[in-house]
Amino acid sequence: MVRVSQGNRKINMNKTILISGYGSIGRRHANILSKLVKKKNITILTNQKLSNFRTIRSVKEIRGVNPHYIVICNPTSDHATKIKYIEDNFKNKVVLVEKPLFSKFEKFNIKKNKFYVGYNLRFNPIINFLKKKLRLKKIWNVNLFCGSYLPQWRNSIDYRKSSSARKKLGGGVLLDLSHELDYIQWLFGNIKIEYCKSKKLSNLDIETDDFLNLVGKTKKVSSLQLTLNYFTRTPTRQIYIDGKNISIQADLIKKQVMYYEDKKKRIYNFANSNRNFEYKEQHLAILSNKFKDKLCTFEEGKQIVYLINKIRSKTK
Repeated sequence: MVRVSQGNRKINMNKTILISGYGSIGRRHANILSKLVKKKNITILTNQKLSNFRTIRSVKEIRGVNPHYIVICNPTSDHATKIKYIEDNFKNKVVLVEKPLFSKFEKFNIKKNKFYVGYNLRFNPIINFLKKKLRLKKIWNVNLFCGSYLPQWRNSIDYRKSSSARKKLGGGVLLDLSHELDYIQWLFGNIKIEYCKSKKLSNLDIETDDFLNLVGKTKKVSSLQLTLNYFTRTPTRQIYIDGKNISIQADLIKKQVMYYEDKKKRIYNFANSNRNFEYKEQHLAILSNKFKDKLCTFEEGKQIVYLINKIRSKTK
C-alpha cells in the first residue's frame, strides 16, 4: 500500500487570490483554495451572482484586488486575452492558466509575470511513481488509452452547450484531454509523430473532434501509441509500458499499478489519491514555492500547443 503525504509545506494564509471564470473547473479551484487561504481573500471574476465569494465583473477591476496569485479558468479561447491583459498591466504576479494554454499557437513572450499551465496530472502519485521507476530503464513500447463519455462529464450543463462541444470556445478531445500529451513528454521526452488521426467519429451532437489516434516515438521510447476519445461509456485511463526486464500496467481510474520486473510481480495501490489532491498539490507547489520542478512552465505549455497544431496539420 502506497501512502500519499502532503508534506510540511506552509503557505501565507493572507495571500490574495483571483479566480477568473466560475464554471466547473473554476468552482473546483475556488473550493480547494478556500481550504488553503482565508476565504475572504479569494475573489472571482464572473458575471454570476455568488453569495459565497466576493466577485468582480470586469478585468479592469483586477487592479483593485491586486492579487498575489491568479488562476485563469475561462474557456481556452479566452486565455490569450486574459494573459495579455495581465502581462500588460501587472508585474511579479504568479498565474496558473488552466490547460491547454491556448486553442491555437500564439507567439507570446512573457517577461513581467510568472505563468504556469494547469497540467495537474504531474502531481498524480501514479505518474510520479512512473517517473521515478522509469528514470534509468530502457523502454521499448508505451501504449496509452484515455476514454470517457462527454455527456456525463458535467452535471450542471447540457454537453452540447459546453466548451468541449464548441470549436470557438477551444473544445475537442485533442485540447480537453491534452493531459496525456503533457505527461508523456514529461516522462519520456518530446513526441515525434509517425502517424495520427484526429477527427469526429461518433454520433455525439458536437462540432469538435472526439477521437485521436497517434503513433510515434520519443528519445526514451522506441514505439508509442496514444488513443483519446469522448465516447467510451466506462471512464478509462490506462498506461501500458514494456521494456528491458520490466512490464507495467497502470490504471489511473482504479488507482493501481501492476509492476513486473524480471520474474517478480508487485501491485501498488494508490487508493488515497483523488483529483482534488492533485489540484491541491499543484496550488501548494506554486504558493509555497516548493516542488516547482513538477509544474508545467509557460514554455512547456506552448510546446504542447505546438504539438497539437502539428497533429491538426497532419490530419487535415
